[in-house]
Amino acid sequence: MKNFKSLALMLAFILVVGVLAACGGSNSDEEATDNSGGESSGDSGSEEVSGPVAIDGSSTVFPIMENLVYTYSQEQPEVNATVNSSGSGGGFKKSTKGEIDLSNASREIKEEEMAQAEENGVQLEPLTLAYDGLSVVVSAENDFVDQLSIEQLKQIFLDSSDATKWSDINPEWPDETIKIFSPGHDSGTFDYFNEVILEENPMKEGENTTLSEDDNVLVRGIENDPNAIGFFGYAYYAENKDALKVLGIQDGEDAEAVKPSGDTIQSGEYTPLSRPLFTYVNVNAYKEKAQVRDFVEYTLNNAGKAAEEVGYVALPDEKYQEQLDTVKSWAK
Repeated sequence: MKNFKSLALMLAFILVVGVLAACGGSNSDEEATDNSGGESSGDSGSEEVSGPVAIDGSSTVFPIMENLVYTYSQEQPEVNATVNSSGSGGGFKKSTKGEIDLSNASREIKEEEMAQAEENGVQLEPLTLAYDGLSVVVSAENDFVDQLSIEQLKQIFLDSSDATKWSDINPEWPDETIKIFSPGHDSGTFDYFNEVILEENPMKEGENTTLSEDDNVLVRGIENDPNAIGFFGYAYYAENKDALKVLGIQDGEDAEAVKPSGDTIQSGEYTPLSRPLFTYVNVNAYKEKAQVRDFVEYTLNNAGKAAEEVGYVALPDEKYQEQLDTVKSWAK
């Protein structure tokens, strides 16, 4: 009797173990099915992809794209997305030849650039990533200027102006030479400032002017000289606000001077220096390369967050969705 009970208990134990093993095997199979689907864990929702994505262009857009490239690499480690900063014009020189997949720009493409792309069989389409307020700044050590009018900006920056010292702008200001720090000629920021402030007239250049496509060079030059002035994208001011002072801009005789901020940039109150920031997509590359397609869609799903993190102003969510719907139609 004892042996019979022992045998019964042993059989019951074996049965229970068998059932548990079967259940465990079922769960494992389900998990294996879930994990083998090739789905990216990111917002792009696409299959795992690999290969290069080449990005170049605007130094102003660079912080946004650098942020996106970094976070994207966590989602798709087999994609080698690289971003360089040769200026908007420098990016367009490459993208119009089909040499890169995305061309960052702080201005719209020029007619002659678009014509060059078409001649080379390249279709470039813009995506708006964020809003920027081109910021006019001086050193935090500058204790005499807090705002400037458009006319005063022209006096400082126009080549045709005789003003070379701060006292030429306002007799109450120091009798010290103005040192100008400006983005270079390949920069969309230079083009934008030249268009809306200088009205396409030449800017001062020479021993008291430093031009650079690297905004960090401009930041360092201005922060170390209380008689310096310069301009660049709002994110570079936001990152260095302890060392720099941003100036209010008076757009019209009776207007109040307005400083750039998230609110004044998005509302358009900060005029005339608020502007959109773009990346231009090589549509052929989008259609032909899965990794480019995936990165572009990831960009639109995450550009608002990236823009805010680096100091720019995000678009309304629906604007990103509208662009995403348009982009997806390219592949059809």
